[in-house]
Amino acid sequence: MNFNRKDYTDDDLLMLYRGILKPRMIEEKMLILLRQGKVSKWFSGIGQEAISVGSTLALEPDEYILPLHRNLGVFTCRQIPLDRLFAQFQGKRTGFTKGRDRSFHFGTNEHHIVGMISHLGPQLAVADGIALADLLDKREKVTVVYSGDGGASEGDFHEALNVAAVWGLPVIFIIENNGYGLSTPSNEQFKCQYFIDKGPAYGMDALQIDGNNVLEVYDTVRQAAYSIRKNPRPMLIEAMTFRMRGHEEASGTKYVPQELFERWAKKDPVENFEKYLLDEKVLTPKSLAAVREEIRAEIEQGLETAFNTPMPVADPKEELADMYAPFIQTVMTPKDSARTEKRFVDAISDGLKQSLERYPELVVMGQDIAEYGGVFKVTEGFVEKFGKERIRNTPLCESAILGVGLGMSIKKKKSVVEMQFADFVTSGFNQVVNNLAKTHYRWGQNADVVVRMPTGAGAAAGPFHSQSNEAWFFHTPGLKIVYPSTPYDAKGLLNAAIEDPNPVMYFEHKLLYRSLTESIPDDYYTVEIGRARLAQEGTDLSIITYGMGVHWAKQLLATMPDASVDVLDLRTLLPWDKEAVRQTVAKTGRVLVLHEDTITGGIGAEIAAWISEHCFEQLDGPVVRVGGLDTAIPFAPPLEQEFLPVKRLREKVEQLLSF
Repeated sequence: MNFNRKDYTDDDLLMLYRGILKPRMIEEKMLILLRQGKVSKWFSGIGQEAISVGSTLALEPDEYILPLHRNLGVFTCRQIPLDRLFAQFQGKRTGFTKGRDRSFHFGTNEHHIVGMISHLGPQLAVADGIALADLLDKREKVTVVYSGDGGASEGDFHEALNVAAVWGLPVIFIIENNGYGLSTPSNEQFKCQYFIDKGPAYGMDALQIDGNNVLEVYDTVRQAAYSIRKNPRPMLIEAMTFRMRGHEEASGTKYVPQELFERWAKKDPVENFEKYLLDEKVLTPKSLAAVREEIRAEIEQGLETAFNTPMPVADPKEELADMYAPFIQTVMTPKDSARTEKRFVDAISDGLKQSLERYPELVVMGQDIAEYGGVFKVTEGFVEKFGKERIRNTPLCESAILGVGLGMSIKKKKSVVEMQFADFVTSGFNQVVNNLAKTHYRWGQNADVVVRMPTGAGAAAGPFHSQSNEAWFFHTPGLKIVYPSTPYDAKGLLNAAIEDPNPVMYFEHKLLYRSLTESIPDDYYTVEIGRARLAQEGTDLSIITYGMGVHWAKQLLATMPDASVDVLDLRTLLPWDKEAVRQTVAKTGRVLVLHEDTITGGIGAEIAAWISEHCFEQLDGPVVRVGGLDTAIPFAPPLEQEFLPVKRLREKVEQLLSF
């Protein structure tokens, strides 16, 4: 192995040596503890340490790094106290996730690290978001994110690199090419010979380096980072390396030809660099022994502290509270009485515009939202007022843009991401339910992202532009869901959602956009998230609903003058207003839960079950549900009308009133 020290001093080389030796010694200790049953699982990076160590030490301390399983050197080179790191590995409360997640599945803003989730690829887009925040704030910074060769097969890899290239983001994508996924060799992962072949296709520079040469890694990343800070752009660096142990220890290595181990053992990054430093007289046997003893003592002290720390004691209140970033909403009322008749779509646009004025850190992202104004024209004219930096057209890559939103949250920015149709969120589902929803619970980082979701049927748009998919997210702790039914609430709830530091799924029914008008305040105001409203009052029956269901209920009741019915508009679905539901049930004793979504597994099932459990003594009849058919949403208008619950609603109301 050839080491070119260039102008690096002895101190520089010793810094690199200490950097690469510590994770190796920790790994060796962890393998012993694993055999002793004192740690439960271990993903070994032996043989790959030079990549994480060289790249981390090449950066400035406040530049973010997003590591994976085999990047222990990132954490040690960022000087994370070993007792906390070991406590994290053992699931202790003094780790970084209070025992809620394992190994490197955590982040720490103090050390400017954002750890992985098991899905690997989504973190690449989070790096894009961090870099975008730096770019918008004109900070000369670079972000580094890692991918293995196997993880680069995921669609998130393509989306993240494409967005970074299109937007000129200062990200270094380091691909650790060790030849295997878990056991799947490279020739079954991709057909190109090297990852650097991909760089030109994305329009970015690509370099290949010896990933086992810590000095080469350090020098390459250092020069690349310096260049990118001055001229922001992404870069792909392929680090050729080899994993000397299994994907994780239980996997073993029988699938790897023995001759590969023999060949790569000769390229051991620690042993070769150590020999070089001894030959160069930068190290002596005595100083080498002293360094090893110092690190050994640090490891033993860290382990002793971690082992002496008790396992966490579960507190249900704390567990539930930590799903969300702490936030107590103060409802904002308009400063003056001026009001204007506005359509539902205009109310949304008005709220978004005033929030952009109120929060200079807010960025809006989505397909065709800039000059075109979005397919529903919600953002028409926004580019002229706020500029293309804040009103950003995106490629067709829902997953990446949602990940960008999380990355921007890490840098204290807000984002609104528009799904062109709510149906398309499936392409970014993982980011929503595993990244946005869980990040605060895992390591205390909020996701200040609002996802706007044009939803609903009735326009003969077929199975892929008409779904009511709110129930998908209703099952996911960590998210909030709002679903307004009036222009007043549309503006006030959108403003409240943007104000809230937690991830909010904001549903807006497409049929209401231009069919519903209301006099609403011109000034900025908010509506309380989590509070239902009575859209109509009565005494004989309660219809609990939201969105388009509010209007179907009121339209039906207008044809039934003798029916005295409460219509409770939930407005917020997560958290939903249990007290308002309790009050209307106690008042009427008869309950019908209505929604457009398919009946099986819909939100109505949860509400009906809760009423049966908590309000049984107040009921004078069965809790009835009315919803869409358990089919996909058909295209032809007669079929779509049969899918919708409107016709079935009258029959069920009449049955309950006569019960």
